[in-house]
Amino acid sequence: MTGDRNSLLKMARGEDERVLFSRLLDKIDMAQNRGTPCCTGFLSPGERAAAEKLLAAAGHPRSLFYGGYGEAERRVCLFLPDWQEEDDAIAWAPLGLLRCSYSDKSVITHRDMLGSLMALGIKRDKTGDIIVNPGFSDVIILSDIGEYLLTSLTSAGRAKVSTRLLPLSELSSPRSDSRRVRATVSSLRLDSLISAAFNLARGKAAELAVSGRVQLNCSECLKPDRNLTEGDTVACRGLGKFRLTAVGGLSKKGRLCVEIEVWGKK
Repeated sequence: MTGDRNSLLKMARGEDERVLFSRLLDKIDMAQNRGTPCCTGFLSPGERAAAEKLLAAAGHPRSLFYGGYGEAERRVCLFLPDWQEEDDAIAWAPLGLLRCSYSDKSVITHRDMLGSLMALGIKRDKTGDIIVNPGFSDVIILSDIGEYLLTSLTSAGRAKVSTRLLPLSELSSPRSDSRRVRATVSSLRLDSLISAAFNLARGKAAELAVSGRVQLNCSECLKPDRNLTEGDTVACRGLGKFRLTAVGGLSKKGRLCVEIEVWGKK
């Protein structure tokens, strides 16, 4: 690891991020100096972005983010000793799959499942993505809470629930609720693309950013004039999120042609 601990901790924005950085540095030390593989709890996208910033400043220690499947939003950070390969680290990762089954007639939401877990005293960093399906939901968890949930999780929303532990290979495929939006924009400014993605007036889109309701690639962005590039992801609180998937040529009116993948309100 490059850089001393104190200087790296000074990079933190606020006490919560400082606590996160301190825990990450402890894990780096355990893997690099003691040769012991280890991992964090599940990180939110914002926490992951902060962790990536710290890891870059620390000289990119051997690590990888893993959430049980390729498109996972919430992921743990695995720290690898010199002797461990990435495939071995993923096989070692202490993640499990809890399948929660209920009647096909029950209407269960992500919020119902998360609320039931929180009511049992489960901290958010113990659970990863929750994939809701008709008749069952799959919850990616840290393995150490599996047995407790088998005996304690009996309901979600108004539905009775039965649980079992399965290997991650049994994980159900997340359903994609995204839609493709093709539009023309005057520029690749953040407010222009928010406007196109959610059919908002550009002034309203700018207000969202200035008011702190927008994240660009998991980090808060208060600048509506920030230019985006292909692959950038934007989350707007209360609306949804989108990814700029393609930037084409100019339209007959001299506007940029873009393609956006949008999740959330139409």
